[in-house]
Amino acid sequence: MQAAIYIIGAGAIGKALAVFLQAAGKEVILLRGRALQEAPHTDLLKVELADGTIIEERIRIHVLQDFARLEGLIVLANKSFGNEAIARILKDKVQESPVLLLQNGLYIEKIFTDSNFPSIYRGVLLATSQLLPNELIRFKPVSPSPIGEIKSNINFLPRIIEELSNPHFAFRAEEDIDPFVWTKVILNVVFNSVCPLLETDNGIFNRDPTALGIARRVINECTAIARLNNIILHPENIEQTLLAISRSSEGQLISTYQDIIAQRRTEIDTLNFAITKQAAALQLNEKVTETKLLGELVQLKSSLSMRPTLSP
Repeated sequence: MQAAIYIIGAGAIGKALAVFLQAAGKEVILLRGRALQEAPHTDLLKVELADGTIIEERIRIHVLQDFARLEGLIVLANKSFGNEAIARILKDKVQESPVLLLQNGLYIEKIFTDSNFPSIYRGVLLATSQLLPNELIRFKPVSPSPIGEIKSNINFLPRIIEELSNPHFAFRAEEDIDPFVWTKVILNVVFNSVCPLLETDNGIFNRDPTALGIARRVINECTAIARLNNIILHPENIEQTLLAISRSSEGQLISTYQDIIAQRRTEIDTLNFAITKQAAALQLNEKVTETKLLGELVQLKSSLSMRPTLSP
């Protein structure tokens, strides 16, 4: 694996990771996943840490079409609903290079396994990041983010951890990534539905017993479906993690709420609806009623936000 790190997705996580890696001396190229016509350029990006420190770097920004081949580590930090299009573009560009999905969602790697990518890894983000005005990104880590292998002809995992870990955004290797993926998806189901619907920040579960009660019921629904997929998770452990994230990201807006405010498409299909799809396959639709309802409400809220308003 060559030294270059290609980060696809110029959102809050992609930009923060690019800044941290370049500040650590790595060769970083930030790629917009969806833009088809854009000249390569350099942007000054600033990341605000939890203690108020600001780290800034001038980051090279391209589009995927600028490169015939990508030799190095390819990190996907784009929204997971774009993976089908990204996979088509990447198929002939990556050769043997490893692809790391640093995204939210359940079974989002399937398009890459179905397309026979040789080396696929999944990371589970244990950090929050929010785009603010004037190209400022507010970043708050929770704990080192685990990365595990989905499939690979070569064991790239130790090198991936070495390449990505930095003083501000830590990563660690995990032999069995599936329980961590399910845990994060369940947490995202809670944060990415309740917070946008209440139009509030991540700290609501730490502040409000009623919100925590809703979270508890959703966690119970989702862990039951996980168990039937041979993923054994304990609801009380997930609740404690939820509270820890809620406390540490007080004032931070979850990505789905940010997307709704910005009139962008959300990732709810790979969160709430991915869980309900698993339940439907088991003929257990009645076991995920709150998870489904919250997803439907977020989907409706998102569609209403993107619908043009009529002039009087």
